[in-house]
Amino acid sequence: MLNYTTHLHKDSTTWVTFVHGAGGSSSIWFKQVREFTKHFNVLLLDLRGHGNSKPSLKRVFSEKYDFDSITHDIVEVIDHLKIEKSHFIGISLGTVLIRNLAEKYPRKVESMVMGGAIMKLDVRFKFLMGFGRVFKNIIPYLWLYRFFTFIIMPDSNHRESRSVLVREAKKLYQKEFVKWFRLSSQINPLLRFFRAVDLKIPTLYVMGGEDYLFLPSVKKVVQRQSTSSLLLIEHCGHVVNVEQSKLFNDVVIQYVADMSS
Repeated sequence: MLNYTTHLHKDSTTWVTFVHGAGGSSSIWFKQVREFTKHFNVLLLDLRGHGNSKPSLKRVFSEKYDFDSITHDIVEVIDHLKIEKSHFIGISLGTVLIRNLAEKYPRKVESMVMGGAIMKLDVRFKFLMGFGRVFKNIIPYLWLYRFFTFIIMPDSNHRESRSVLVREAKKLYQKEFVKWFRLSSQINPLLRFFRAVDLKIPTLYVMGGEDYLFLPSVKKVVQRQSTSSLLLIEHCGHVVNVEQSKLFNDVVIQYVADMSS
């Protein structure tokens, strides 16, 4: 089972589950935990191979890696804790996992908050993935990861986000990184399906105005989905919960409270 941490609220029955992205860990929510635990029960997860979710060598080299199995990891924790329904907050690739969870287990999802959401891969990102597939077994993974974070978050005000993600990525190792990287070959058909299907689950997209690779597609998705809305944060990049934590916290806490009432 994944490593997880819970923070229980003495009065609230509302659960919020945080899902990080590839290369990160539950530590990337360090600017959220204090504020959210004032209002809700909070579940923090480390995805497999990340943070303290270190599988045995047998699991690392034999267990199937695909979006459904990784999504099931999350559901396994939720079921273990007997959480019937939760609000889910994700960042980057974590939003893909949340959207997949909502597709497979809609009754477990109260609402979705998608920070730096990935809903379509543009030409630049596809080039990055192709470059990574060629060199992933040759170049040290941390070099590739640093390069990717710089391409996705190139501006000087994105420096803290890059540093946070690289710090967490150091806890991975090459073979684990390669397994996660192979997921990129599965993501396009999945995202195409997500864009076409409106689950009618309340969804708040929180995007930085400088999230150059992913913002255009999210704007189009919000226009087509009946229960979706977009918070656009100017002068902010991909990792919105780090770069603009106060605004992120204030808006998302209010959103979750409204969806719970």
